Amino acid sequence: MQDLGNTQYFKVETDNNSVKKTLEEVYAALTEKGYNPVNQIVGYIMSGDPTYITSYKNARSLIMKVERDELVEEMLEEYIKSNHWN
Repeated sequence: MQDLGNTQYFKVETDNNSVKKTLEEVYAALTEKGYNPVNQIVGYIMSGDPTYITSYKNARSLIMKVERDELVEEMLEEYIKSNHWN
């Protein structure tokens, strides 16, 4: 049985540069096709359904090479940096 009284430590080793580059390319492809990139990326992260991401400029294939938790981690880190929380 798990001890639910303690916080679990979660550490993922990722190449943040490649995750960031993937997000930039996917964002650009979604924008070029006229989609709301934030809504589409959130839909993909929440559901895991790759059809939220356009196949234009290979964006769907690119984003599927990155784990969804790595996408969330990269976005949260950038948000924290931009708000000077660290």
